[in-house]
Amino acid sequence: MSSERTVTIVPEAGLHARPAARFVQTVNEHDSDVQIAYGDDDPISAGSMIAVTSLGAESGEDVRLIADGPDEEATLDALERVLTTPEDELADAEE
Repeated sequence: MSSERTVTIVPEAGLHARPAARFVQTVNEHDSDVQIAYGDDDPISAGSMIAVTSLGAESGEDVRLIADGPDEEATLDALERVLTTPEDELADAEE
């Protein structure tokens, strides 16, 4: 059974550049299969940088995350942190 969560994107760049890279990296650090959906589009693989940036999701907009696997809740928690943390705070955390 999978878990699903709707999250509002906070970083000003939306799901582009550094926030997207951090998002995809976080997906790939977990064991669950993760998909992301934006608007009325069908869910796509969240583990692909090209796929995630091609969504065009902007700051203030909602995306739907679907995780299926042994650590799906932890995966969704981690991804929600990435999407709801301002970009400057993400950069500080990486240093």
